[in-house]
This record gives sequence, structure tokens and C-alpha cells, in this order.
Amino acid sequence: MNLHITGHHLEITPAIREYATGKFSKIKRHFDNVLDVNIILSVDKLKQKAEATVHISGKNVFVECEDENLYAAIDALVDKLDRQVIKHKEKLADRRHDETQVAAEE
Repeated sequence: MNLHITGHHLEITPAIREYATGKFSKIKRHFDNVLDVNIILSVDKLKQKAEATVHISGKNVFVECEDENLYAAIDALVDKLDRQVIKHKEKLADRRHDETQVAAEE
């Protein structure tokens, strides 16, 4: 899994990088086919914003979250992303299951 972290109007400190890397390992634990993750962290006055684009085999998933605290925004981002990745994984499993039932019935 390639993890790219960039900041807009924000310097990415080693603490932020380590925190984001640790949180995104949760995504890897649920779904092994994650190829590339691009994270953009930005600051607009009082809003801390975190965006992520995850390239999974066959699909791109985009999620964004805003919060007053950057760490809370990263937490919310990972939670949303985790739900979407699990949903995608379940859809793939359902398709495979449906194809095997059709083949077995014939």
C-alpha cells in the first residue's frame, strides 16, 4: 500500500504522519487489495480538513471530513473510509457468490 500525505497551508510533522499511517493500517487490515492512498490535510481558518482518495482494484473511493481538530478529522476520515471499503468488499463477495450459484444451477 502506497501512502502519500500532503498538506495545504500546513506542514506535515512526523507526529501527524505517524498518526495517519497508524490509522490507515486499519484499512489494510480489512481489505488487502488497497493499492494507493492519497491523503490531503488542509487548514482553512478554524476548520481542519482531511481528504483521502483510495485506489482499490477496480474502484476509486473518495472521502473528506472537517473538524476543529486535525486528529479528530483524521479519525472521522478513517471511519468513513473503513465503512466504504467494507461495503465494496461485501459487494465483490456477493457478486462472486451469485456467479457460483448460477454456474452450479446450470
